Amino acid sequence: MERSPHMPLAAAGPVLAMALLAAGAVDARSPGSDATGGMTLFADNCFSPFLTAAKAKRAFNLANLRHDFYDLDPFSDVAPSPATSDVTPGTDRRCEVAFDGDYGARAAERAVTALAQEGILTEAALPETHEGAAMDGTILLAARQLNPKRIAVVHVGTRPGPDGIETFMTVERLRPQQ
Repeated sequence: MERSPHMPLAAAGPVLAMALLAAGAVDARSPGSDATGGMTLFADNCFSPFLTAAKAKRAFNLANLRHDFYDLDPFSDVAPSPATSDVTPGTDRRCEVAFDGDYGARAAERAVTALAQEGILTEAALPETHEGAAMDGTILLAARQLNPKRIAVVHVGTRPGPDGIETFMTVERLRPQQ
C-alpha cells in the first residue's frame, strides 16, 4: 500500500485552526469565556490583602478584560500602588475588573460567593461616599466589615463600555465613618 503525500484530513483540521489563530483570522475567545474568566479573577484576587499593582497586572492579563487597581495603604510591607484613575473619596484601595457583555446577575452571585468564601460576612452601613453610587445597571451595592478599622464596598453591575454594554465588579476599601 502506497503512502499518500498529502496530510490526512483528520490532521489538517487542527493545523488549519492553529494557522488561522496565529494569523488572527479567528478569535477562539468568546464573550462568555471572557466573562467567566473575569469573574473568577475578581473572586480569586480582589479580596486578597496581598494583591499589589504588579500582581494585578499579571493576574488580570486577559485580552478582553479591563482592570483598575490601587492600594495607597498596603496591608503588607510593599510599596503603595498609586492610583491611575480617580480615587473615590475615603478609599485607600480599589480592585475592579470589567468585561464586555451583560453578565451582571452572574457577576453579583460570584462576588457574594467570594465574600462568603473569604469569611467577609458582617454587613456594614453603606458610607456616604457610596450612597449615590448606584446607577442604572447596578445589581449589587453593599458594604461589609473587614475588621474593626476597615470596610469593603462591593459594587457590581453593567454600564456602557468601550464596545457596548460591559459588566463591572469593584471592591473598594475604606475606613468606616465615625
